[in-house]
Amino acid sequence: MRMTPQEFLRWDAKRITLLGMSGVGKTTLANKLPKAEWFHYSGDYRIGTKYLEEPILDNIKRQAMQVPFLRDLLRSDSIYICSNITVENLAPIATFLGKVGDPAQGGLPLAEFKRRQALHRQAEIAAMLDVPEFIDKAREIYGYRHFVNDAGGSVCELDAPEVLETLAEHTLILYLKTTPELEQTLIERARRNPKPLYYREEFLDRQLAEFLAERGYASADQIPPDEFVAWVFPRLFHSRLPRYQAIADRYGYVIDASEAAKVRDEQDFLQLVADSLAAKEAPSRNE
Repeated sequence: MRMTPQEFLRWDAKRITLLGMSGVGKTTLANKLPKAEWFHYSGDYRIGTKYLEEPILDNIKRQAMQVPFLRDLLRSDSIYICSNITVENLAPIATFLGKVGDPAQGGLPLAEFKRRQALHRQAEIAAMLDVPEFIDKAREIYGYRHFVNDAGGSVCELDAPEVLETLAEHTLILYLKTTPELEQTLIERARRNPKPLYYREEFLDRQLAEFLAERGYASADQIPPDEFVAWVFPRLFHSRLPRYQAIADRYGYVIDASEAAKVRDEQDFLQLVADSLAAKEAPSRNE
C-alpha cells in the first residue's frame, strides 16, 4: 500500500503492519497507541492460540507425563493443562520451538527440530493471511477504528509471496530498522540469554555444518543448544536485515527504531509515519 503523507493523515481507518527483528520495539510501539481506538493484532499470539495451540499443549503434556505424579492425574482426567499465552508472554511458543542439540542438555534431535520449524512456518503464514479477516472483525464486531498488525520477527524468512502481497494490499507496511547501537544490544542479549528461533531450512543447514566443523562436534545431537543459538544469532540477524529492507523497498516504508523509541503517544506515531512517507516520496520527486 502506497500513499502520500497527507493521504495517510486523512485516512479515516488506518491499517498498519509493523515489521522488524524481535526486540526492535514493535510491540512497545503498538502499545503506545490508544487501546480504545486501535485493535492490536499480534501474529505470534495468533500462532500460539490458534495454529500451534495443539502442538504446544501436546509438548507440555509430553513433559508432564514423565512425572509420575502428574501422569496419574492426567490419565485419570483429574487435571487438565492449558497454556496462558498473552501478547506479552509468548514463552509457550518458544518452548515448543526449542533448540537443536544434545537432548541431555534440553536440545531437540535435528529431525524433530525441523518438524517444529516447519509447523511454525505454516502457522506464521496462516496468521498473516488472517489479517484481512481480523481487520473486518475489529471494525464490525468490536468497533475499533484503526488496526495495527504486530508481525513476528521471522516474517521476512517465510519466502511466501502471498503473505507480503496480502499485507501490502490491506495494510501500510512499516519496517522498524535497527540502529548500530540497538543491533549490538540485541546481539549481546541473545548471547547472554539464547532463545529459540525460527530459521529457513537452507540457512539452518549451512550454519549447522559450519558450526560443527568449527567446534569439532560430530553431529547435531552433540551440540550444546545454547552454544549454537548464541553463535548463530548474529549471522541470523545480519541475514534478515536485507530481507526486511527488500520488503520495505517494494511494499512499504522504513522507520528508524531510535525514532520509534521516542514516540510517546498516537500523535507522535502518526507524525513519525507521515515523515517516513515523505522521506520516501522526496527522492522520487527529485529524479
